[in-house]
Amino acid sequence: MRVPEFATVCGVDFSGARLAGRNIWVARAECRARGRLALVALDPLAALCGTAARAPCLAALVQLVRDSDAALWGFDCPFGLPLDLFPPGATWADQFAFVDQYGDDEAYQCGLDCVARTTRLPPGPLRSALHCRRQTDADAKAPFDAFHYRMIYQTFFGLRDVVRPLAAAPGTAVLPFQYRKLPRAKRVLVECCPASVLKRYGLPHQNYKQPKGGPLARVRRHTRHAILAQLGTWVALGDRHTRAVMRNPGGDALDAVLAAAGALRGFRAADHATIARHPRFPREGYMYL
Repeated sequence: MRVPEFATVCGVDFSGARLAGRNIWVARAECRARGRLALVALDPLAALCGTAARAPCLAALVQLVRDSDAALWGFDCPFGLPLDLFPPGATWADQFAFVDQYGDDEAYQCGLDCVARTTRLPPGPLRSALHCRRQTDADAKAPFDAFHYRMIYQTFFGLRDVVRPLAAAPGTAVLPFQYRKLPRAKRVLVECCPASVLKRYGLPHQNYKQPKGGPLARVRRHTRHAILAQLGTWVALGDRHTRAVMRNPGGDALDAVLAAAGALRGFRAADHATIARHPRFPREGYMYL
């Protein structure tokens, strides 16, 4: 399968919060010699579009992607829900119809309805009493399933307001759902979970986020230095961007860089033909790590 060459790789640490622009960070790196990346921009989305409000921020993010060329985008949000929640033969497009039933203030209810569907399922390797994972969630050791209460806002608004319009955009391939568009794509979107990237490469994946804010506690500062030591072998970070990573308490800036670097490594290592033929991945999603 022919795949495009990328000049730019971007990572997005996504949020579905009301003031999403405060928590969404975008990392942009350029591809250099020997496959290494060089980080050239690292910003909260609010700084790029002038507002933190969710709707205009997500619209601006979609436009950023559409304006890019020869670009790979790694998004830290699920691109699909578990197939088990839907009737046999359901397609990815059926998932967009499902989320369309809910309004802006009903994302949490969407998650509750996914839990209700799960309770009616027979036991299975991807299921617990209340939750159901996609195959890729299990394979990548993702922290949460796609409709966990900590994830449902990312999944809901990511699917509805970002992934769907980009899937319909000319020159854009959203993988693994649109492999037919890949050979001629000007930009490619893949799902990449920073926590799973850290686990995949044996790096610390806990105690690097400080949601309450303030100066980093000693353990979190040391953990970030350990992550950056390895990350620096994949992507060159200048002093300014390193300071941004260390001064962002929630870890969103670091996650954006991890999403970029992890997505590129995952895309290059992927057996694209096998993923495209898989019985689940092209209908519920796949993490490129």
